[in-house]
Amino acid sequence: MNNRKSTLFHDISTRIARLINIGLMTVPFAVAWYSQYADQLWVHFVRRGHWLVIGTFVILYFLIGKIYDAFKMSYFSRGEMVYNQLLSLFEVNVIMYIGAWFLIRHAPNPLPMILVFLVQMVIAVVWAVAAQKWYFMTFPSNKTIVVWDTRQGITKLIEKYNLTKKFEVVSSITAEECKADLSVLDDADTVFLIGVHSHDRNIIAKYCLMHDVEAYLIPRIGDLLIASSTRSNLFHLLLLKVERFNPPIEYLIIKRIADIVLSLIAIVILSPVMIITAICIKAEDHGPALYKQVRLTKDGKEFEIYKFRSMRTDAEKDGVARLSTGASDSRITKVGKFIRKVRIDELPQLFNIIKGDLTIVGPRPERPEIAKEYEKTLPEYAMRLQAKAGLTGYAQVFGKYNTTPYDKLLMDLMYIANASVFEDLRIIFSTVKILFQPESTEGIEDGQTTAMENGQAENDFK
Repeated sequence: MNNRKSTLFHDISTRIARLINIGLMTVPFAVAWYSQYADQLWVHFVRRGHWLVIGTFVILYFLIGKIYDAFKMSYFSRGEMVYNQLLSLFEVNVIMYIGAWFLIRHAPNPLPMILVFLVQMVIAVVWAVAAQKWYFMTFPSNKTIVVWDTRQGITKLIEKYNLTKKFEVVSSITAEECKADLSVLDDADTVFLIGVHSHDRNIIAKYCLMHDVEAYLIPRIGDLLIASSTRSNLFHLLLLKVERFNPPIEYLIIKRIADIVLSLIAIVILSPVMIITAICIKAEDHGPALYKQVRLTKDGKEFEIYKFRSMRTDAEKDGVARLSTGASDSRITKVGKFIRKVRIDELPQLFNIIKGDLTIVGPRPERPEIAKEYEKTLPEYAMRLQAKAGLTGYAQVFGKYNTTPYDKLLMDLMYIANASVFEDLRIIFSTVKILFQPESTEGIEDGQTTAMENGQAENDFK
C-alpha cells in the first residue's frame, strides 16, 4: 500500500536523474561545438542559433534514448544501460555531425566528435554505476507475489534477467488460492498474473487496482483484439467495433513510399557488403550464394523470400522443414555463422520489399509448413496474416528466434493493434539495438523442428 505515497517521489527523482544524464552528455558536445565548429559556419549564427543546435542535440538524445530505454535504471544491468546510452549517443552524434556538414558546407574535422563520444562513453559508465547504486539504495525491491495457472517460471526469469533487486518474490500461489483469499495480496507491491484465465485474472486485477498494487499480466488474444478495436457511440452506448486490420490509406501510402526509398538507399549503401558476402559464400563450398524459400504474407499469400545461404545445400535433404537450433546447428556453414550473427543473411530481402512482397516493418513471414504445424494447436496463429509480412517487426525486436509461437502471435497482434508511422520508426530504431545482441538469435532445442515448447498446450493461454 506504499505505492501511492512513493510513486510521486519515484517519478520526480528518476526524472531528475535522467535530466542529469542528458545534461552531462550535452556538455562535451556543447564544448566541441563552440570550440571547433561554431566559427566555421557559412552563415553567422547569433547566440540563439547556437543554443538551437545544442537544443537539437538534447531533444534527439532524449527521443532516441527513450526508444532504446537508455534512462531506465532498474530494469537493465549496468552493461545494458551503458550499451543503450552509447547506441543512442552514437546515432545522435552522427546526425549532429551531418548537420554540421550542411552548416559548414564541407566535411568538418570528425576528430572533435570522436573525442566527444569517448568522453560520453566514460560518463555513461560512471552514470550507470552511480545511478543504479542510488536507485536501489533509495527504492528497495518490490515485494512481489506470482499468481499462476497454466504457466510457471516467471521467478526463474526474474533471476535470469537480474531483476531480483527490482522484484523480491515473497510467494508464488495458484489463481485458485489467490481467489479464495484476495487479502494475501494486500502486503504486496507488485503482482505477476501468469497464464491466469480471463475470468479469474479480471477479478484479481480489479482487486489490485482497488488496493493500489501494481499488476503485470500476459495479455490474451482477446485482449489484443479489443485493443485494436475502434470506439463507437451508438444508441447512447459506448461500443467497441472489432474488425480486420484496416489501416488508413494515408498510412499505407506513406509506408509504401518509405519502403521503396529506404530499401533503395540501403541497397546502394550496403551493396559492397552484399557483394563480398556472396563471394565468401561461393568460395566456401561453391554452392549458390542466394536461396529462395516460400513464405507467407498478407492474407496467406505465398511468395519466395530471398536470403544469403547460411546452411549447407542439403540442409533439408529429408524434406522436413525445421528451424535452426542456433550456433550449434551442424547445417550452418562457417560463413553462415557470421552472417546470421550480424543479420547480413537478411539483406537480399530488401529486393522483396521493392517488389512489394514484404514491407520494412510487419510480422515476420513464416514458412507454410511450419505455420500449419503451429495452427494445429493454435488456430489463431493465422491472425498475424492480417498485415503484410515485414523484414523486421515487434516480435523480432522484443522476442527471440526461439520465442514460442503463442508469444510471437501476441507481439504481432500488439503491433497490428497499434500500427502507425511512429510505431514503425520505433521498431526500426529498436532493430538496430538488437543487431549486436546474440541472445536474440538463440535457436530452438536440439530435436525440435519448430519453436513450439515440448508438451506445451498453447490453447491453454487463450
